[in-house]
Amino acid sequence: MSTQAKTFQELIDGDQAVLVDFFATWCGPCKMMQPILEDAAKQLGSKVKILKVDVDKNQLAASKFQVRGVPTLILFQKGKILWRESGVVPTHQLINTLNNNIKDTV
Repeated sequence: MSTQAKTFQELIDGDQAVLVDFFATWCGPCKMMQPILEDAAKQLGSKVKILKVDVDKNQLAASKFQVRGVPTLILFQKGKILWRESGVVPTHQLINTLNNNIKDTV
């Protein structure tokens, strides 16, 4: 594996599914998503990579994907948006949604 860090674009263009959490540090619902995302990461393992993008520090990325509110979750695979949702998503709903949308790369 390369030690060079991948760019955001390289990550979302890859074969592995990437769930991007567009959040803000001042956002209460965003803080509620943190343990949900951690739980989803544990349950899904290597099936999905979870990235957090602070919209205040990464306004270009937020603008590119038309993030109007936080939290906004967007699932990418091979550069395509498979799913997106704004607001807090309960753990079971998030895991079901991810399992239903992620394409196996095997």
